[in-house]
Amino acid sequence: MERKEVEETVIAENGKIEATPQKDGSICGFDSLHHLLQASLSPQLFQEVSRILLGLNCGKKVEPIALPQPVKSLSSEHDFDLQAFSFSADRESLRGPRIVRVGLIQNSISLPTTAPFLDQRRAIFKKLTPIIDAAGSSGVNVLCLQEAWTMPFAFCTREKKWCEFAEPIDGESTQFLQEFARKYNMVIVSSILERDVYHGETLWNTALIIGNHGNIIGKHRKNHIPRVGDFNESTYYMEGNTGHPVFDTAYGKIAVNICYGRHHPLNWLAFGLNGAEIVFNPSATVGELSEPMWPIEARNAAIANSYFVGSINRVGTEVFPNPFTSGDGKPQHADFGHFYGSSHFSAPDSSCTPSLSRHKDGLLISDMDLNLCRQLKEKWGFRMTARYEVYADLLARYVKHDFEPQVISDPLLYKNA
Repeated sequence: MERKEVEETVIAENGKIEATPQKDGSICGFDSLHHLLQASLSPQLFQEVSRILLGLNCGKKVEPIALPQPVKSLSSEHDFDLQAFSFSADRESLRGPRIVRVGLIQNSISLPTTAPFLDQRRAIFKKLTPIIDAAGSSGVNVLCLQEAWTMPFAFCTREKKWCEFAEPIDGESTQFLQEFARKYNMVIVSSILERDVYHGETLWNTALIIGNHGNIIGKHRKNHIPRVGDFNESTYYMEGNTGHPVFDTAYGKIAVNICYGRHHPLNWLAFGLNGAEIVFNPSATVGELSEPMWPIEARNAAIANSYFVGSINRVGTEVFPNPFTSGDGKPQHADFGHFYGSSHFSAPDSSCTPSLSRHKDGLLISDMDLNLCRQLKEKWGFRMTARYEVYADLLARYVKHDFEPQVISDPLLYKNA
């Protein structure tokens, strides 16, 4: 698309900027904002805009990585976006580099939500197989899938039939991924609807950590449940009970901040206090609700907590057979809106990668030197200068029923009254 065409697409007849994405999920015909800007600006302007939007890693832009041709062929054959970038760290005298290759997968559902559930599950396994193979063949050490990747994101329909997708931690999807973990010596983070068979078949929104030998290292259950518009998920599961675990793997210390937890700064903080070096945020969120926040929150968390963040969002519009309402006065509808993809990585030095496509399946790969985490802790001193004892005192008082805010009023404020 020529620059003139871009301008004509972006500017509406009334002269106002058209911010509404196309029906296919693209932005004015482009996969992402990054590609739109690249086509719209001169190379010099685009370089400066990218510096501001994406930051600099050790004084340089985040550099692309060349991937093997067979991996590129998989991307072309199965039509998924494939991007790869590298975060570096300063060289140290007493430690060698600690480079880990990490991958994120975003995808749409494979069959309509009206298809038999078994067919839907098998279809999503089939769809993800070449993308996971591409990650493994690229040498990815740690791979994270999107929230509830085994099923449609049906948690806001309030229909109980979707609970059939729930499975125990050693269920079919885990067994499916364990084969890839063993084949590629790869840690895999799998976000599923968990059926806790030992506690009355309670359901949880759970992330499993599958070790590079195919073993189950552990699990984390979603800490924060949204009650926003369509996203009122407490019909299916409640707040998790696993705290803020960090999993010490063959490739570093990782944690999982599931979806809505990204809106809670203390949730991010807790994973950092427990020593996380990479925190994944598998999500399912739509453009109308959250897109302006999407590039900001994870990047802020990476900066404030001196770790890497991998943000994953699913793709596409999922239409359900029975319309539902949100309790917000809007008419009933059969979909949540467009899941806008845009998965990306953020680094502790404020740099980040371009995002994956807004409307296509995708695999994003990043090399990251984990030494950068400690280097940024030492540079900014956030851990050393934080006043945890002061915060702890406030929080301890806040959770009590007789809490009173520390507010000092101007004694002359109400004098005239």
